[in-house]
Amino acid sequence: MREEEQHPQVRTFELGLEFIRKNHKEDRWFLQLETFDPHEPFFTYRKYKDLYPHEYDGPEFDWPEYGPVRETPDQVAHLRYQYAALVSMCDAYLGKVLDLMDELDLWKDTMLIVNTDHGFLLGEHDWWAKNVMPFYNEIAHIPLFIWDPRCGKKGERRDGLVQLIDLAPTLLEFFGVPIPKDMQGQVLRDLIAGKQERPLREAVLFGIHGGHVNCTDGRYVYMRAPVHPENRPLYEYTLMPAHMNRLFQPSELQQIELAEPFSFTKGCRTMKIKAFRDPEIEVPVDPFRFGTLLFDLKEDPRQEHPIRDREIEEKMIRHMIRLMQENDAPAEQYERLGLASHI
Repeated sequence: MREEEQHPQVRTFELGLEFIRKNHKEDRWFLQLETFDPHEPFFTYRKYKDLYPHEYDGPEFDWPEYGPVRETPDQVAHLRYQYAALVSMCDAYLGKVLDLMDELDLWKDTMLIVNTDHGFLLGEHDWWAKNVMPFYNEIAHIPLFIWDPRCGKKGERRDGLVQLIDLAPTLLEFFGVPIPKDMQGQVLRDLIAGKQERPLREAVLFGIHGGHVNCTDGRYVYMRAPVHPENRPLYEYTLMPAHMNRLFQPSELQQIELAEPFSFTKGCRTMKIKAFRDPEIEVPVDPFRFGTLLFDLKEDPRQEHPIRDREIEEKMIRHMIRLMQENDAPAEQYERLGLASHI
């Protein structure tokens, strides 16, 4: 087996192609190809690096730390080329899927969705990566391409506010499966076909636990920071006391409470645990240092110049509170963000 064929991403696509070849004559099948790349470290092979020739004699650099940019302009440019090479490798293997759909004539009855889970800062806003800084559009505004064979629309763009939670009901509707009543996502069939008579939603929430709570209506992005530097009160609600890379420590569980059920926990109570981040282990999220931000994406698509407009901010706060209520946000979130007086 050649070196490239051993790459996890390559193996993922090869297994996906094998699945399609074996099952393409069947009906009602589903395949998800989830690859880690493009992701740090930005490793790829020479033929993809050669697509982006550039002079560089600095240190090996393919894995930026989650934090502010401290590297030289040459290092920043080099890392961006490394990233571009890896994206080109991803494109090449996605192309194999598209070629196979051509070969097997799958376009007439097969839905295709291409998307990512988040973006990544490559020096924009003088930051690397994600999580630490506000969720600028480079992180939050992700690619999404959908082919729906029922309408056959291609090469067109839609302006609707769409979230990843919309993919599940869209797939269920495509396969004729009943959509659970407590599923919040929207079916995208009419939007894809250009027949959506009214907007899917007025605004959306996005962000990360303990960070800014963000809201956009498509024109403006409002990033609400906590009102206190301690970023409190803040709790984690879970039935599985584990952080991303470690279990909760005994000290974190000594004052555990049982919370009342949320609207989406089907009557189950969860553990309520005071949020704690160990800076020696986890990337520190500190939204207070950035403050509350408001951007006009029409006038400032790069989000480089925050604006102050009381009327627009009040409108975005109303959107935010309504969506927080619809998502059954715990009461202390309104206190953390200084929104209690707006309710």
